[in-house]
Amino acid sequence: MIRYTENKIRKVVETQKAYFRTNETLDVDFRIAQLKKLKKAILDYEERIEHALKEDLNRADFETYLCDIGPTIMEINETIKGLRKWAKPEKHFSGLINFPSIFTHVYKVPYGTTLIISPYNFPIVLSLGVLAAAIAGGNTAVIKVSSKSKSSSEVLEDLIFDTFDEKYVTVITGGHEVADMCLEQKFDKIFYTGSPKVAKHVLAKAAENLIPVALELGGETGNWCIIRSDADIKDAARKIAFFKILNAGQICININQVAVADDIADEFVEELEKQFEKQIGKYPDNNIDYPKLISKQAYEKCASDVERYRKKVVYGGFGDKENRRYVPTILYPININDDIVCKENFCPILPVVKYKDEEVDELLDTIKDREKALALYLFTKDMNWANETMQTMQYGGGCINEVCLQMTVKGVPFNGTGHSGMGAYHGEWGFREFSHPQTVLTGSNKFNLSLREHPYKIYKKSIIKLLER
Repeated sequence: MIRYTENKIRKVVETQKAYFRTNETLDVDFRIAQLKKLKKAILDYEERIEHALKEDLNRADFETYLCDIGPTIMEINETIKGLRKWAKPEKHFSGLINFPSIFTHVYKVPYGTTLIISPYNFPIVLSLGVLAAAIAGGNTAVIKVSSKSKSSSEVLEDLIFDTFDEKYVTVITGGHEVADMCLEQKFDKIFYTGSPKVAKHVLAKAAENLIPVALELGGETGNWCIIRSDADIKDAARKIAFFKILNAGQICININQVAVADDIADEFVEELEKQFEKQIGKYPDNNIDYPKLISKQAYEKCASDVERYRKKVVYGGFGDKENRRYVPTILYPININDDIVCKENFCPILPVVKYKDEEVDELLDTIKDREKALALYLFTKDMNWANETMQTMQYGGGCINEVCLQMTVKGVPFNGTGHSGMGAYHGEWGFREFSHPQTVLTGSNKFNLSLREHPYKIYKKSIIKLLER
């Protein structure tokens, strides 16, 4: 990997800015061609990507395709299909008040040179998926990849260098100090995926140069899953177990804690234990496909949190330190105010909180008092309650009687709010995120009315009031 200095990064940015000013990236045909090149590169690198994610996270090839390669290809396909329509200028009637200036256009203009800071947990889709949106918008891009997912970052570096000229798209590797060097540059747009803590630093640095920022963050005080008394317990347990096993819980939209109606809580926990064993067996003895935590520090943090709640462990509670694989662990019963419930558990720990079903409104009030989550999941047969709850709570996205599939739907945004993020992407939403809408009214030098000009007269005000109403 290349060793980056502030001077080298500055030259990369300057080179990209100079290239952007040639206007070559503005052409829609050019953008589509680059998206096709990106898609081909991902398919050509498929085996290397699978190997890299096996090295970094012990991902099974199936899981790598399901969560990283497949979604990125889908994102690119959707963007190629829709880009001509999305990029077309909008034409609006200017209104009688502006006569004879009849038409106003809204042009979708690229920001320019963009910085994409990607995380380790889904290193392909959360870098190249964002890159697809940046390309669609007509921008150049610098991708700062994670230093934690070393193998994946090496593959990304090679893939981008083999596919694009550095003046158009490039990858920068290194730790936090390199990221800070990037943030010192005058990019035209920053897209960051990661933690709220680091996001505050990104925003602060961007504010120095008034750079627009999109943030995709985690659930700082947790992504809740609420299971009502009338829920299908087996169905809920099966889906939650799958989700918590996936990437060993290292997922920003994963369930951080479960609130279960007290009359079914014991039964739910028993069923969840069965589902964990059914899906991955008695870890770590007989399942080589169960993912590992990204680093020794991540493993030790997970193990430390479990030890603090050792008396509440009803399933799991152990791991393979050498290989950084920690078994899915249920903590039960947990108080709603315990610290393990009031933070994001980016690991396979799952605290289970009991509540009285008739007091579900109080539970919702408690969740509302905390930071806004990236995801919310409900399991219930009461669809009226579920739909009302989903429309009155504030969060990024979610599901009713399902988990995580909101991520796979075409045409809808992925985004957070408050401490879970700002901005949105996926498909057309990504194109919009990386495009600046510019409004242009076309005037006329004939039939101009003098209503707006001095001297002001009573009849002019009467006409303007009539037109504006």
